Amino acid sequence: MPAIMMSYRSPSALPEDARQRIAATLNDRLADGIDLWSQIKVAHWNVKGPHFAALHPLFEAFATDLAARNDEVAERAVTLGALAYGTVRHVAEHSRIEEYPSDATQDLDHVALIVDRVDTYLTGLRRSLGVAEELDDAGTADLLTQIVSQFEKHAWFLRASLGQ
Repeated sequence: MPAIMMSYRSPSALPEDARQRIAATLNDRLADGIDLWSQIKVAHWNVKGPHFAALHPLFEAFATDLAARNDEVAERAVTLGALAYGTVRHVAEHSRIEEYPSDATQDLDHVALIVDRVDTYLTGLRRSLGVAEELDDAGTADLLTQIVSQFEKHAWFLRASLGQ
């Protein structure tokens, strides 16, 4: 990704170069988060099998939570003075989440696919958290810590469904 343009006046006391680095990593997480959200929705729509009744609403709850978290990540980037990039084309070009197979339908197959993608998302969140901590941005670090905690819990739910 090219350098993040600082487009807005920020209330943050962080130096501009720190805000640029943090905004860049937030935009990376936004791309991953939007991609993961869309893949969870695909699982929600297409799940079939004996665990349908449990997984259909679980996937919807995860997607709803992730949509809210994506909004918080985007708003944090803008608060730091940057733009938030979240178009489908941008996400397709920048997401680190592996493509979702179009033929997946079985309940536990979806669970395994989503847990793998949540793991990738968590890896990126932890990387971004390290950047925020390195640059002494407590606000971003707090936000990312909350998201990590919530998505570790989601991963636990998914792994429990797989007997792991």
